[in-house]
Amino acid sequence: MLGLQYFGFEALWSPPLLFGAIALVIGYYYLIGPWRLKRFPEEARATALQQTMFGSGVALLYAAQGGPLNLLGHLMFTFHMLDMSLSYLIAPPLVLLGVPGYIWRFVFSHRGWRPFRWLTHPILTLVAFNMLFSIYHVPLVHDYVMTHFTLHRLFYLVLLVAAFLMWWQITCPVPEWNRLNGLRKMAFVFASGMLLTPACALIIFAGSPMYAVYNDPQVWAKAMGYCVSGDPSQLLKTLGGPSVFSLFSPLEDQQLGGIVMKLIQEVMFGAILAYVFFHWYKKEHADSDTDLPNAGQAGAP
Repeated sequence: MLGLQYFGFEALWSPPLLFGAIALVIGYYYLIGPWRLKRFPEEARATALQQTMFGSGVALLYAAQGGPLNLLGHLMFTFHMLDMSLSYLIAPPLVLLGVPGYIWRFVFSHRGWRPFRWLTHPILTLVAFNMLFSIYHVPLVHDYVMTHFTLHRLFYLVLLVAAFLMWWQITCPVPEWNRLNGLRKMAFVFASGMLLTPACALIIFAGSPMYAVYNDPQVWAKAMGYCVSGDPSQLLKTLGGPSVFSLFSPLEDQQLGGIVMKLIQEVMFGAILAYVFFHWYKKEHADSDTDLPNAGQAGAP
């Protein structure tokens, strides 16, 4: 399917990342189970919803960065944008909301983190993530990053950290660490959507293919050298280039990728706006503390 039959297990599933994702899930259940009972017995166990959100977030992050979707992202721009959406728009809030508040307090209450508090300023996180995302999709930057493995991994890591810092402002799982009230969170989400729009519009309405990785066989083969073992020139001789995998022309693939990114962004941000509005509305109209969302559930975000 879509040419995946040409690739082996290692290229398709990235075993180190697969084992890392499994280790994260195992560690999570240790923290909300035996470790909680030993260190924080008064805290409530993570709810089924929290466990589902964390597991889903880790699974989506692995799928986008290590599973077959990651490989497909090197074959078609549409899948690349799907990977970006899963990695930076969907997985981070799920992971943040899935981890109980007492774990975040334990990790970040240490005084050693104080010099880095400026990195969590709402305006900085908003600008940093959207700026990094937009710069990455400048054609020259994108092609250079995609064809230099170390820089590629470093850039993706920095972008992931920036995404988590941005989503922290909206889905902060520790109530007393909230810097934004409900109205400001809604404005924050709206502003983030507006800042992402120019990059999506540039991709959707471009009159010609912009990314050499997806239309120049030589550049594509170099990028694929980081996904598959062996000489990438042999891959080029065997398959000819990225066009053999694509269901669309390079321009159509690029435009569809931009549309996919924009649609996922709108749906995700709409869901988050509804979530924020619900909690803000309940808080504003609560008659007492017992009416607040999650009242009485210690450690719940």
